[in-house]
Amino acid sequence: MDITTSINSIVSSLNGYLYSYILIFVLLGTGVYFTITSNFIQFDFKNASKAFKEGISSSDSKDRKLSPFEAFAVTTASRVGTGNLAGVAIAITVGGPGAIFWMWITALLGGALAFAESTLAQIYKVRDTGTDKTNTHYTGGPSYYITQGLNSKFLGSVFALILVLVFGFSFNAVQANTISQAFNNSFNIPTYINAIVLAGLTAIFIFKGLPSIAKATALIVPVMAILYLALCLFVIGANIQRLPEVFNMIFANAFGLREFGVGTLTGTIITGVQRGLFSNEAGMGSAPNAAATASTSHPVKQGFIQACGVFFDTIIICSSTGFLILFSGIDFANSGASGITLTQEALSSYFGSFGGIFLSICIFLLAFSSVLGNYFYAQNSMLFLSKNPILMLVFRFMVIASVFLGSISSFSLVWNIADLLMGIMALINLYALIRLSRHVREAMLDFKAQIAQNKDPVFKKTSITGIENVECWD
Repeated sequence: MDITTSINSIVSSLNGYLYSYILIFVLLGTGVYFTITSNFIQFDFKNASKAFKEGISSSDSKDRKLSPFEAFAVTTASRVGTGNLAGVAIAITVGGPGAIFWMWITALLGGALAFAESTLAQIYKVRDTGTDKTNTHYTGGPSYYITQGLNSKFLGSVFALILVLVFGFSFNAVQANTISQAFNNSFNIPTYINAIVLAGLTAIFIFKGLPSIAKATALIVPVMAILYLALCLFVIGANIQRLPEVFNMIFANAFGLREFGVGTLTGTIITGVQRGLFSNEAGMGSAPNAAATASTSHPVKQGFIQACGVFFDTIIICSSTGFLILFSGIDFANSGASGITLTQEALSSYFGSFGGIFLSICIFLLAFSSVLGNYFYAQNSMLFLSKNPILMLVFRFMVIASVFLGSISSFSLVWNIADLLMGIMALINLYALIRLSRHVREAMLDFKAQIAQNKDPVFKKTSITGIENVECWD
């Protein structure tokens, strides 16, 4: 047994314990808690649509670093990537069709978590270092609301460090790994060539700065997501008569009523929650890093916008990939294909070689935009830890190196390390959310009270007790 296999075995065992006995209960339990205490805020589609429309209409503003829509695009860029294409295939292969159901549950409860963490990120956001009190350039995220809200600089720093490791290195390695596999499968391009190209492109955007990343993701994500969904909807439409059969397959396997030769009921649930969390990131504490940068009149508006992102990611895109695979008739339990290879085979079964090629291009654009979104999060946390320019330069080169190495590394090891770090990070953030849940509820009640008075909600720090020292609200 070589050292890579040994490390992979250890990390896999740690993941099994973390997800089987700890995270699954904490994540779902916290989601239920926020769903109930917020009166099912993630299903308040009326106010969510208003907030989303306002975010789009203000996207041409030039007096802030990121508009609400650009913040949404960055978070969606990080969410919509390999988790939607390769992750769903892994969920079905490992946990059976029922894993899709548990991905849905994770998303439905995760909408409340996304709302809570993004609202808190807005409440505790700060102005960029070196700017004066009249501008609207912001930064923030869990490290900031942990430090200020919980008065724990140490825990905030630990979270920031883990986020850098997860998004700066592990997740970017995962995204690069998927791109490299896809291009190797479709075009027989050697992985080392893919690694060189991806690392070079990453370097270009990293050194051009965050504004270029925001603009790139705002352009790439909507276009490629729509094109991918169009193909999936075509497949669903062509097989509409089989839709009840597929739903029955999902629900039967989700509760252990039917075996498909893959996993057990426990494995199905764990796999679905794992892949759901990896895909939509709800409660993980990543999206708030971008949500905090948006300029908005009330924190709850950004909370609604980010909750929409969870639904779009998992309920729409992940479901489309799941239906694509299940409609294809591929024997996923015995085919030997896994991850993005299985998704490519499913699409090729409908569209021939065009399907595989199109998906490879889709994967490249969506996964590469995820690399950019991940870097956005990681840099935000690095700046929380240190603003030393030499350290920042070293960090950027390490991100580029992780993209290169991820393109040529062991597939299972890359995923397992990402899962382990993601789970630890999520636990810290969920702890902070519970401790600060009162602020989320008070902000939500203030928002709804102003809506009831036919006002455009405007937040003031006097609306919430215990936040007198926050910087960016009057």
